Amino acid sequence: MNDYSWKSISPLCAQDRAIDLAETRSVYETWKIAKERLQRSRPSGYGEFNKRLVRRLSIETGILEHLYDIDRGTTEALVTSGFVEEIVSRSSRDIEPSRLIDILKDHEAAIQLVMDGISGNRPLSVGIIHELHSILTRHEDTTTAMDQFGNRREIPLLKGKFKEFPNNPRRPDGSVHEYCPPVHVGSEIDNLLQWYDQYANDDPVLVAAWLHHRFTQIHPYQDGNGRVARTLTTLVLLKADLLPLVIDRDLRVEYITALESADAENLAPLANLFARLERTAIMQALSVDEDDSQPKFTSEVIAKLAQKFERRREEKDEDLRKVNDVARALRGNANEALNKTFAGLEVHVKKIAKSSINIEDGGTGTDKAHWYRSDVIFSAKASEKWDAIKVLGKNGEDVFVNFDEDHYFVKASMSVGKERLVFVTSFHHVGRELSGIMEATSFARLETEGPDERITDFFLCSIEPFVFTNKTTLPGITAAFARWLDAAIALAIKEFGDRL
Repeated sequence: MNDYSWKSISPLCAQDRAIDLAETRSVYETWKIAKERLQRSRPSGYGEFNKRLVRRLSIETGILEHLYDIDRGTTEALVTSGFVEEIVSRSSRDIEPSRLIDILKDHEAAIQLVMDGISGNRPLSVGIIHELHSILTRHEDTTTAMDQFGNRREIPLLKGKFKEFPNNPRRPDGSVHEYCPPVHVGSEIDNLLQWYDQYANDDPVLVAAWLHHRFTQIHPYQDGNGRVARTLTTLVLLKADLLPLVIDRDLRVEYITALESADAENLAPLANLFARLERTAIMQALSVDEDDSQPKFTSEVIAKLAQKFERRREEKDEDLRKVNDVARALRGNANEALNKTFAGLEVHVKKIAKSSINIEDGGTGTDKAHWYRSDVIFSAKASEKWDAIKVLGKNGEDVFVNFDEDHYFVKASMSVGKERLVFVTSFHHVGRELSGIMEATSFARLETEGPDERITDFFLCSIEPFVFTNKTTLPGITAAFARWLDAAIALAIKEFGDRL
């Protein structure tokens, strides 16, 4: 049992800036170009996607704090239709429907304040932070605090005002986590804002993770600190022209663990979590469907404009398709790694049984371009979620795999007796339009020759996809891709080994 003693916040340091976010950094610029296309071609669909994203964030931020609990079905209905009291049934919540809707609308209003502030170019200040806190806690009147004698008691919640009492939680193991004492809150927030203003040229996801953690380290309000911190994260990302990220209820343990690592001066887990969630949001945004509500213009004026800009589009598309060069290079790296790994495995396996291995490339430009399409689509939609059957569609949006563009894969197989392992790594475009963004996913099949038929088990090998863009440089991601691929191969071989 170890207590955590408060210490003053620190600025971004060299160790923080060395965190490897190369995989996500390459997405930023490419996303901004793709976003412009989405806003032109699917304005209503993209707008609705953003509304749903904000609603989901508004719901999940309160669930993380145990303010209320909403089942998945009700969550999806609220995200799709908006915060309507009639949607909330008494069987799906632990709070009065009217009060729940009020709190959800408060969360939504705080995000809207952030959006309005960015459009008006308002700098982050103590006043804005107080305003966010007031909105987020508008329908909460009391909270608990510890008096000078160590007794917990209910007190009025000061809205938009820093805490007057310590708010140090006691963990289940009996240890105490000490946050900033009330007397030092003002100076700590001043330091936070002064440093934040100096980080305009730093990676926005890194800055968002830093700001989020340092704010929670201060814990300046009696209650509502986590929600304010996540809203500030949204502010940083939107200011960088990125998307809000949603920390889902199922990520609570990973999220809390990452914050505790940051307490121990290791910001990497939190930054990597934020980067992963930002990539997921971008992939889902790229996959919004056609906007059927938009009229189909066929006038002469539109036709002439289309001709005028067609050449520019083709030039831009040619640049976006440079991502295919990266994909082919990564496929070559994967082929080499699989040859080495499977050859090493065969040395040991053939001591006990006859075996054979086969490794080959496939995809665009080969006669195997149509192989594994359904598996690729499944792996793209289920990636990052592990329990694919339970989670498909849970987060509202699926990733769209674009087979109209070039796609590639490498397949490695090993047969030992009646057992066969087929391991595939796919490289494919995501989004309904050409975006310059591709991802890699890995999956495997375990096949057993039975007396009458072959029995096949399919499983994912990549917990999350490996993302790269037309702006990605191969030297910048080679090591990260090797680590990602190694983890996927290791999982496949372990499952195969359990069969032998």
